[in-house]
Amino acid sequence: MILNDNNLIGEIPSFVCNLTSLEVLSMPRNNLRGKVPQCLGNISSLQILMMSHNNLSGEIPSSISNLTSLQILDLGRNNLEGAIPQCFGNISSLQVFDMQNNKLTGTLPTNFSIGSSLISLNLHGNELEGEIPRSLANCKKLQVLDLGDNHLNDTFPMWLGTLPELRVLRLTSNKLHGPIRSSGAKIMFPDLRIIDLSNNAFSKDLPTSLFQHLKGMMTIDQTIKLPNYKGGGFYYQDSVVVVTKGLKLEVVKILSLYTVIDLSNNKFEGRIPSVLGDLIALRVLNMSHNGLKGHIPLSLGNLSVVESLDLSFNQLSGEIPQQLASLTSIEFLNLSHNYLQGCIPQGPQFRTFENSSFDGNDGLRGFPVSKGCGNDPVSETNYTVSALEDQERNSEFFNDFWKAALMGYGSGLCIGLSIIYFLISTGNLRWLARIIEELEHKIIIRRRKKQRGQGNYRGRNNRF
Repeated sequence: MILNDNNLIGEIPSFVCNLTSLEVLSMPRNNLRGKVPQCLGNISSLQILMMSHNNLSGEIPSSISNLTSLQILDLGRNNLEGAIPQCFGNISSLQVFDMQNNKLTGTLPTNFSIGSSLISLNLHGNELEGEIPRSLANCKKLQVLDLGDNHLNDTFPMWLGTLPELRVLRLTSNKLHGPIRSSGAKIMFPDLRIIDLSNNAFSKDLPTSLFQHLKGMMTIDQTIKLPNYKGGGFYYQDSVVVVTKGLKLEVVKILSLYTVIDLSNNKFEGRIPSVLGDLIALRVLNMSHNGLKGHIPLSLGNLSVVESLDLSFNQLSGEIPQQLASLTSIEFLNLSHNYLQGCIPQGPQFRTFENSSFDGNDGLRGFPVSKGCGNDPVSETNYTVSALEDQERNSEFFNDFWKAALMGYGSGLCIGLSIIYFLISTGNLRWLARIIEELEHKIIIRRRKKQRGQGNYRGRNNRF
Protein backbone atom coordinates (compact mmCIF):
# COMPACT_ATOMS: atom_id res chain seq x y z
CA MET A 1 0.00 0.00 0.00
CA ILE A 2 1.68 3.17 -1.23
CA LEU A 3 -0.09 6.44 -0.39
CA ASN A 4 2.79 8.91 -0.52
CA ASP A 5 2.35 12.67 -0.91
CA ASN A 6 -1.40 12.98 -0.46
CA ASN A 7 -3.59 15.06 1.81
CA LEU A 8 -4.68 12.19 4.03
CA ILE A 9 -5.85 13.41 7.43
CA GLY A 10 -6.85 11.79 10.68
CA GLU A 11 -5.49 8.66 12.32
CA ILE A 12 -4.08 5.57 10.66
CA PRO A 13 -7.14 3.43 9.84
CA SER A 14 -7.46 0.27 11.93
CA PHE A 15 -8.36 -1.90 8.92
CA VAL A 16 -4.69 -1.77 7.88
CA CYS A 17 -3.91 -4.24 10.65
CA ASN A 18 -6.19 -6.80 9.01
CA LEU A 19 -4.07 -6.90 5.86
CA THR A 20 -2.03 -9.86 7.04
CA SER A 21 -0.23 -10.32 3.71
CA LEU A 22 0.81 -6.66 3.44
CA GLU A 23 4.50 -6.19 2.60
CA VAL A 24 4.69 -2.42 2.03
CA LEU A 25 2.91 0.29 4.03
CA SER A 26 4.14 3.68 2.78
CA MET A 27 2.27 6.86 3.78
CA PRO A 28 4.87 9.67 4.10
CA ARG A 29 4.18 13.37 3.55
CA ASN A 30 0.51 13.41 4.57
CA ASN A 31 -1.37 14.97 7.50
CA LEU A 32 -1.75 11.87 9.61
CA ARG A 33 -2.03 12.31 13.38
CA GLY A 34 -2.53 10.20 16.44
CA LYS A 35 -0.49 7.19 17.53
CA VAL A 36 1.22 4.47 15.57
CA PRO A 37 -1.05 1.44 16.08
CA GLN A 38 0.32 -1.41 18.17
CA CYS A 39 -1.43 -3.87 15.87
CA LEU A 40 1.07 -3.14 13.09
CA GLY A 41 3.32 -5.60 14.85
CA ASN A 42 0.89 -8.38 13.88
CA ILE A 43 1.53 -7.99 10.13
CA SER A 44 4.28 -10.61 10.01
CA SER A 45 4.92 -10.17 6.28
CA LEU A 46 5.58 -6.40 6.55
CA GLN A 47 8.93 -5.44 5.04
CA ILE A 48 8.64 -1.66 4.59
CA LEU A 49 6.97 0.73 7.03
CA MET A 50 7.29 4.40 6.09
CA MET A 51 5.24 7.20 7.70
CA SER A 52 7.65 10.13 7.80
CA HIS A 53 6.65 13.80 7.45
CA ASN A 54 3.35 13.52 9.34
CA ASN A 55 2.03 14.63 12.74
CA LEU A 56 2.12 11.28 14.51
CA SER A 57 2.57 11.42 18.28
CA GLY A 58 2.90 9.10 21.24
CA GLU A 59 5.49 6.39 21.72
CA ILE A 60 6.99 3.94 19.26
CA PRO A 61 5.11 0.67 19.71
CA SER A 62 7.45 -2.08 20.90
CA SER A 63 5.39 -4.62 18.94
CA ILE A 64 7.21 -3.51 15.77
CA SER A 65 10.24 -5.45 16.97
CA ASN A 66 8.22 -8.63 16.29
CA LEU A 67 8.39 -7.96 12.54
CA THR A 68 11.17 -10.37 11.64
CA SER A 69 11.04 -9.46 7.93
CA LEU A 70 11.11 -5.68 8.43
CA GLN A 71 13.81 -4.04 6.32
CA ILE A 72 12.96 -0.31 6.27
CA LEU A 73 11.45 1.53 9.25
CA ASP A 74 11.06 5.26 8.63
CA LEU A 75 8.99 7.25 11.15
CA GLY A 76 11.12 10.38 10.93
CA ARG A 77 9.87 13.98 11.08
CA ASN A 78 6.90 13.40 13.37
CA ASN A 79 6.21 14.22 17.02
CA LEU A 80 7.00 10.82 18.52
CA GLU A 81 8.24 10.82 22.10
CA GLY A 82 9.42 8.47 24.78
CA ALA A 83 12.28 5.99 24.60
CA ILE A 84 13.38 3.80 21.71
CA PRO A 85 12.50 0.20 22.67
CA GLN A 86 15.71 -1.70 23.39
CA CYS A 87 14.43 -4.68 21.42
CA PHE A 88 14.84 -2.75 18.16
CA GLY A 89 18.54 -3.58 18.21
CA ASN A 90 17.63 -7.26 17.75
CA ILE A 91 15.79 -6.88 14.42
CA SER A 92 18.44 -8.65 12.35
CA SER A 93 16.68 -7.97 9.02
CA LEU A 94 16.46 -4.17 9.54
CA GLN A 95 18.47 -2.17 6.99
CA VAL A 96 17.09 1.35 7.57
CA PHE A 97 16.19 2.74 10.99
CA ASP A 98 15.13 6.39 10.57
CA MET A 99 13.62 8.26 13.54
CA GLN A 100 15.12 11.68 12.83
CA ASN A 101 13.51 14.93 14.01
CA ASN A 102 11.16 13.60 16.67
CA LYS A 103 11.12 14.13 20.44
CA LEU A 104 12.60 10.83 21.52
CA THR A 105 14.32 10.65 24.91
CA GLY A 106 16.35 8.13 26.86
CA THR A 107 19.34 6.24 25.48
CA LEU A 108 20.11 4.46 22.24
CA PRO A 109 19.58 0.69 22.01
CA THR A 110 22.69 -1.05 23.32
CA ASN A 111 22.12 -4.53 21.91
CA PHE A 112 22.85 -4.28 18.18
CA SER A 113 23.63 -7.87 17.39
CA ILE A 114 26.36 -9.58 15.42
CA GLY A 115 25.20 -10.22 11.88
CA SER A 116 23.04 -7.10 11.81
CA SER A 117 21.84 -5.99 8.36
CA LEU A 118 21.72 -2.32 9.39
CA ILE A 119 22.93 0.03 6.64
CA SER A 120 21.49 3.41 7.73
CA LEU A 121 20.81 4.60 11.29
CA ASN A 122 19.44 8.14 11.52
CA LEU A 123 18.38 9.47 14.93
CA HIS A 124 19.26 13.09 14.23
CA GLY A 125 17.32 15.85 16.00
CA ASN A 126 15.97 14.16 19.12
CA GLU A 127 16.71 14.44 22.85
CA LEU A 128 18.70 11.26 23.32
CA GLU A 129 21.28 11.06 26.10
CA GLY A 130 24.06 8.78 27.29
CA GLU A 131 26.89 7.22 25.32
CA ILE A 132 27.22 5.92 21.80
CA PRO A 133 26.60 2.17 22.14
CA ARG A 134 29.70 0.03 21.52
CA SER A 135 27.49 -2.67 20.03
CA LEU A 136 27.28 -0.58 16.83
CA ALA A 137 30.65 -2.10 16.00
CA ASN A 138 28.70 -5.29 15.25
CA CYS A 139 26.92 -3.58 12.33
CA LYS A 140 29.55 -4.34 9.71
CA LYS A 141 27.29 -3.20 6.86
CA LEU A 142 26.61 0.23 8.37
CA GLN A 143 27.15 3.03 5.88
CA VAL A 144 25.25 6.02 7.37
CA LEU A 145 25.31 6.93 11.07
CA ASP A 146 23.66 10.24 11.99
CA LEU A 147 23.31 10.90 15.72
CA GLY A 148 23.57 14.68 15.47
CA ASP A 149 21.61 17.28 17.43
CA ASN A 150 21.01 15.23 20.59
CA HIS A 151 22.45 15.30 24.12
CA LEU A 152 24.92 12.44 23.83
CA ASN A 153 27.79 12.66 26.32
CA ASP A 154 30.82 10.66 25.26
CA THR A 155 34.30 10.79 23.74
CA PHE A 156 35.08 10.29 20.07
CA PRO A 157 34.10 6.74 18.99
CA MET A 158 37.35 5.81 17.29
CA TRP A 159 36.26 2.17 17.44
CA LEU A 160 33.74 2.95 14.66
CA GLY A 161 36.76 3.15 12.35
CA THR A 162 36.71 -0.64 12.10
CA LEU A 163 33.44 -0.53 10.13
CA PRO A 164 34.59 -1.21 6.57
CA GLU A 165 31.67 0.45 4.74
CA LEU A 166 30.93 3.48 6.94
CA ARG A 167 30.61 6.50 4.66
CA VAL A 168 28.75 9.09 6.75
CA LEU A 169 29.51 9.86 10.41
CA ARG A 170 27.53 12.80 11.74
CA LEU A 171 27.81 13.59 15.46
CA THR A 172 27.21 17.35 15.33
CA SER A 173 25.67 19.34 18.20
CA ASN A 174 26.05 16.94 21.12
CA LYS A 175 28.07 17.00 24.35
CA LEU A 176 30.98 15.00 23.00
CA HIS A 177 34.33 16.02 24.45
CA GLY A 178 38.01 15.31 24.95
CA PRO A 179 40.81 14.63 22.48
CA ILE A 180 40.50 12.44 19.40
CA ARG A 181 43.01 9.74 20.26
CA SER A 182 44.77 7.98 17.45
CA SER A 183 44.46 4.25 17.00
CA GLY A 184 47.18 1.74 16.29
CA ALA A 185 45.05 0.07 13.61
CA LYS A 186 46.41 0.22 10.08
CA ILE A 187 42.95 0.67 8.56
CA MET A 188 40.56 3.22 10.07
CA PHE A 189 37.45 4.70 8.41
CA PRO A 190 38.60 3.45 4.98
CA ASP A 191 35.42 4.48 3.12
CA LEU A 192 34.40 7.58 5.11
CA ARG A 193 33.27 10.51 2.94
CA ILE A 194 31.37 12.76 5.34
CA ILE A 195 32.52 13.40 8.91
CA ASP A 196 30.72 16.11 10.89
CA LEU A 197 31.88 16.66 14.48
CA SER A 198 30.88 20.32 14.68
CA ASN A 199 29.42 22.03 17.76
CA ASN A 200 30.92 19.77 20.41
CA ALA A 201 33.76 20.14 22.90
CA PHE A 202 36.52 18.10 21.27
CA SER A 203 39.94 19.38 22.29
CA LYS A 204 43.73 19.06 21.91
CA ASP A 205 45.56 18.56 18.62
CA LEU A 206 44.04 17.13 15.48
CA PRO A 207 45.44 13.61 15.08
CA THR A 208 47.31 13.25 11.81
CA SER A 209 46.69 9.50 11.88
CA LEU A 210 42.92 10.04 11.55
CA PHE A 211 43.26 11.79 8.19
CA GLN A 212 45.95 9.43 6.93
CA HIS A 213 43.44 6.57 6.78
CA LEU A 214 40.59 8.35 4.96
CA LYS A 215 41.15 6.48 1.71
CA GLY A 216 37.64 7.29 0.49
CA MET A 217 38.58 10.97 0.31
CA MET A 218 41.86 10.45 -1.52
CA THR A 219 40.41 9.58 -4.93
CA ILE A 220 37.80 11.35 -7.02
CA ASP A 221 35.44 8.52 -7.94
CA GLN A 222 32.44 9.33 -10.12
CA THR A 223 31.22 5.70 -10.12
CA ILE A 224 30.23 5.45 -6.45
CA LYS A 225 27.06 3.45 -6.08
CA LEU A 226 24.18 4.18 -3.73
CA PRO A 227 23.34 1.67 -0.97
CA ASN A 228 21.46 -1.31 -2.29
CA TYR A 229 18.47 -1.70 0.02
CA LYS A 230 16.68 -4.95 -0.63
CA GLY A 231 13.40 -3.13 -0.22
CA GLY A 232 14.26 -1.00 -3.23
CA GLY A 233 15.87 2.42 -3.51
CA PHE A 234 12.50 3.69 -4.75
CA TYR A 235 11.16 3.69 -1.21
CA TYR A 236 14.03 5.26 0.71
CA GLN A 237 16.84 7.70 -0.06
CA ASP A 238 19.49 8.75 2.41
CA SER A 239 19.85 12.47 3.03
CA VAL A 240 21.95 14.59 5.32
CA VAL A 241 22.29 18.29 6.11
CA VAL A 242 25.73 19.76 5.44
CA VAL A 243 26.98 23.29 6.01
CA THR A 244 28.55 24.44 2.76
CA LYS A 245 29.30 27.96 1.47
CA GLY A 246 28.01 29.35 4.76
CA LEU A 247 24.56 27.79 4.32
CA LYS A 248 22.80 24.66 5.55
CA LEU A 249 21.96 22.37 2.67
CA GLU A 250 20.06 19.09 2.75
CA VAL A 251 21.67 16.78 0.26
CA VAL A 252 19.98 13.67 -1.13
CA LYS A 253 22.02 10.85 -2.65
CA ILE A 254 24.81 12.03 -0.37
CA LEU A 255 27.08 9.09 -0.91
CA SER A 256 27.76 9.97 -4.54
CA LEU A 257 27.83 13.78 -4.34
CA TYR A 258 29.59 15.24 -1.33
CA THR A 259 32.83 14.75 0.56
CA VAL A 260 32.83 16.81 3.75
CA ILE A 261 34.98 17.41 6.85
CA ASP A 262 33.34 19.71 9.40
CA LEU A 263 35.19 20.16 12.70
CA SER A 264 33.92 23.68 13.44
CA ASN A 265 32.94 25.06 16.85
CA ASN A 266 35.13 22.84 19.01
CA LYS A 267 38.25 23.40 21.11
CA PHE A 268 40.89 21.95 18.80
CA GLU A 269 44.42 23.30 19.16
CA GLY A 270 47.75 22.90 17.41
CA ARG A 271 48.46 23.01 13.71
CA ILE A 272 46.37 22.02 10.72
CA PRO A 273 47.84 18.70 9.53
CA SER A 274 49.40 19.00 6.09
CA VAL A 275 48.10 15.52 5.26
CA LEU A 276 44.72 17.14 4.60
CA GLY A 277 46.14 18.08 1.21
CA ASP A 278 46.04 14.38 0.28
CA LEU A 279 42.23 14.34 0.54
CA ILE A 280 41.82 15.58 -3.02
CA ALA A 281 38.13 14.58 -3.21
CA LEU A 282 37.15 17.09 -0.47
CA ARG A 283 34.40 19.51 -1.45
CA VAL A 284 33.78 21.10 1.97
CA LEU A 285 36.40 21.75 4.68
CA ASN A 286 35.28 23.65 7.78
CA MET A 287 37.60 24.10 10.77
CA SER A 288 36.30 27.47 11.95
CA HIS A 289 35.83 28.58 15.57
CA ASN A 290 38.64 26.59 17.15
CA GLY A 291 42.06 27.43 18.59
CA LEU A 292 44.21 26.27 15.67
CA LYS A 293 47.62 27.91 15.33
CA GLY A 294 50.53 28.05 12.92
CA HIS A 295 50.51 28.53 9.16
CA ILE A 296 47.92 27.44 6.62
CA PRO A 297 49.44 24.33 5.00
CA LEU A 298 50.64 24.81 1.44
CA SER A 299 49.21 21.37 0.69
CA LEU A 300 45.64 22.73 0.80
CA GLY A 301 46.35 23.99 -2.70
CA ASN A 302 46.00 20.35 -3.83
CA LEU A 303 42.26 20.31 -3.05
CA SER A 304 41.31 20.84 -6.67
CA VAL A 305 37.54 20.24 -6.27
CA VAL A 306 37.01 22.03 -2.95
CA GLU A 307 34.02 24.37 -3.10
CA SER A 308 33.91 25.70 0.46
CA LEU A 309 36.90 26.41 2.75
CA ASP A 310 36.33 27.96 6.18
CA LEU A 311 39.24 28.49 8.59
CA SER A 312 37.84 31.58 10.30
CA PHE A 313 38.02 32.42 14.01
CA ASN A 314 41.26 30.62 14.83
CA GLN A 315 44.77 31.80 15.67
CA LEU A 316 46.40 31.10 12.33
CA SER A 317 49.41 33.23 11.40
CA GLY A 318 51.78 33.84 8.51
CA GLU A 319 50.84 34.46 4.91
CA ILE A 320 48.02 32.99 2.84
CA PRO A 321 49.64 30.36 0.59
CA GLN A 322 49.85 31.43 -3.03
CA GLN A 323 48.84 27.85 -3.92
CA LEU A 324 45.24 28.60 -2.85
CA ALA A 325 44.89 30.99 -5.78
CA SER A 326 45.01 28.01 -8.14
CA LEU A 327 41.77 26.51 -6.71
CA THR A 328 39.32 27.05 -9.55
CA SER A 329 36.32 25.28 -7.96
CA ILE A 330 36.26 27.25 -4.71
CA GLU A 331 33.16 29.43 -4.33
CA PHE A 332 33.25 30.22 -0.62
CA LEU A 333 36.33 31.24 1.37
CA ASN A 334 36.46 32.51 4.94
CA LEU A 335 39.83 33.23 6.56
CA SER A 336 38.56 36.04 8.78
CA HIS A 337 39.56 36.69 12.38
CA ASN A 338 43.02 35.15 12.48
CA TYR A 339 46.50 36.69 12.61
CA LEU A 340 47.31 36.40 8.92
CA GLN A 341 49.56 38.94 7.23
CA GLY A 342 51.21 39.76 3.95
CA CYS A 343 49.75 39.94 0.47
CA ILE A 344 46.47 38.26 -0.43
CA PRO A 345 47.08 35.89 -3.37
CA GLN A 346 45.51 36.94 -6.64
CA GLY A 347 43.68 34.52 -8.91
CA PRO A 348 40.42 34.10 -10.83
CA GLN A 349 38.41 32.95 -7.81
CA PHE A 350 40.12 35.18 -5.24
CA ARG A 351 38.96 38.19 -7.27
CA THR A 352 35.35 37.20 -6.47
CA PHE A 353 35.75 37.23 -2.66
CA GLU A 354 34.71 40.24 -0.59
CA ASN A 355 36.33 41.94 2.40
CA SER A 356 34.37 39.72 4.80
CA SER A 357 36.50 36.75 3.75
CA PHE A 358 39.56 38.45 5.28
CA ASP A 359 38.15 40.61 8.12
CA GLY A 360 40.03 40.66 11.42
CA ASN A 361 43.49 40.15 9.89
CA ASP A 362 45.11 43.56 10.32
CA GLY A 363 48.32 42.47 8.61
CA LEU A 364 46.74 41.53 5.29
CA ARG A 365 47.23 43.76 2.25
CA GLY A 366 46.08 43.73 -1.35
CA PHE A 367 42.74 43.25 -3.06
CA PRO A 368 40.05 43.35 -1.72
CA VAL A 369 41.15 44.85 1.64
CA SER A 370 43.44 47.54 0.15
CA LYS A 371 44.22 49.12 -3.19
CA GLY A 372 47.44 47.28 -3.84
CA CYS A 373 50.24 45.17 -2.49
CA GLY A 374 53.96 45.36 -3.13
CA ASN A 375 54.12 41.71 -4.04
CA ASP A 376 51.07 41.89 -6.28
CA PRO A 377 52.43 41.96 -9.88
CA VAL A 378 49.16 43.29 -11.25
CA SER A 379 48.90 46.11 -8.72
CA GLU A 380 52.60 46.97 -9.01
CA THR A 381 52.44 47.11 -12.81
CA ASN A 382 49.32 49.27 -12.75
CA TYR A 383 50.94 51.60 -10.23
CA THR A 384 54.12 51.90 -12.32
CA VAL A 385 52.20 52.64 -15.51
CA SER A 386 50.04 55.30 -13.86
CA ALA A 387 53.07 56.89 -12.20
CA LEU A 388 54.86 57.13 -15.54
CA GLU A 389 51.78 58.65 -17.16
CA ASP A 390 51.52 61.25 -14.36
CA GLN A 391 55.22 62.03 -14.69
CA GLU A 392 54.85 62.56 -18.44
CA ARG A 393 51.84 64.85 -17.94
CA ASN A 394 53.71 66.91 -15.31
CA SER A 395 56.74 67.16 -17.54
CA GLU A 396 54.67 68.37 -20.48
CA PHE A 397 52.87 70.92 -18.26
CA PHE A 398 56.07 72.45 -16.89
CA ASN A 399 57.66 72.61 -20.33
CA ASP A 400 54.67 74.53 -21.71
CA PHE A 401 54.60 76.79 -18.62
CA TRP A 402 58.23 77.85 -18.87
CA LYS A 403 57.95 78.38 -22.64
CA ALA A 404 55.06 80.79 -22.08
CA ALA A 405 56.83 82.54 -19.23
CA LEU A 406 59.97 83.11 -21.22
CA MET A 407 58.11 84.25 -24.34
CA GLY A 408 55.68 86.59 -22.52
CA TYR A 409 58.02 88.12 -20.04
CA GLY A 410 61.42 87.81 -21.65
CA SER A 411 61.89 91.53 -22.32
CA GLY A 412 60.62 92.58 -18.89
CA LEU A 413 62.86 90.10 -17.23
CA CYS A 414 65.92 91.47 -18.99
CA ILE A 415 65.14 95.08 -17.95
CA GLY A 416 64.46 94.07 -14.34
CA LEU A 417 67.69 92.14 -14.08
CA SER A 418 69.63 95.14 -15.54
CA ILE A 419 68.20 97.51 -12.90
CA ILE A 420 68.99 95.14 -10.04
CA TYR A 421 72.55 94.68 -11.35
CA PHE A 422 73.01 98.50 -11.49
CA LEU A 423 71.77 98.98 -7.91
CA ILE A 424 73.97 96.22 -6.53
CA SER A 425 77.07 97.52 -8.35
CA THR A 426 76.55 101.08 -7.01
CA GLY A 427 75.80 99.83 -3.46
CA ASN A 428 72.54 101.81 -3.29
CA LEU A 429 70.40 98.99 -1.83
CA ARG A 430 68.46 101.24 0.57
CA TRP A 431 66.61 102.74 -2.39
CA LEU A 432 65.64 99.25 -3.54
CA ALA A 433 64.34 98.38 -0.05
CA ARG A 434 62.15 101.52 0.01
CA ILE A 435 60.68 100.59 -3.40
CA ILE A 436 59.81 97.11 -2.18
CA GLU A 437 58.14 98.47 1.00
CA GLU A 438 56.05 100.96 -1.01
CA LEU A 439 54.94 98.19 -3.37
CA GLU A 440 53.90 95.97 -0.45
CA HIS A 441 51.95 98.88 1.11
CA LYS A 442 50.08 99.58 -2.13
CA ILE A 443 49.21 95.89 -2.61
CA ILE A 444 47.77 95.66 0.94
CA ILE A 445 45.63 98.80 0.47
CA ARG A 446 44.26 97.52 -2.85
CA ARG A 447 43.31 94.18 -1.29
CA ARG A 448 41.43 95.88 1.58
CA LYS A 449 39.51 98.13 -0.84
CA LYS A 450 38.58 95.12 -2.95
CA GLN A 451 37.34 93.18 0.13
CA ARG A 452 35.23 96.16 1.29
CA GLY A 453 33.70 96.46 -2.17
CA GLN A 454 32.75 92.81 -2.22
CA GLY A 455 31.22 93.10 1.26
CA ASN A 456 29.06 96.09 0.24
CA TYR A 457 27.91 94.25 -2.87
CA ARG A 458 26.83 91.19 -0.85
CA GLY A 459 24.98 93.41 1.61
CA ARG A 460 22.92 94.99 -1.16
CA ASN A 461 22.05 91.60 -2.59
CA ASN A 462 20.92 90.36 0.82
CA ARG A 463 18.62 93.34 1.25
CA PHE A 464 17.00 92.68 -2.12
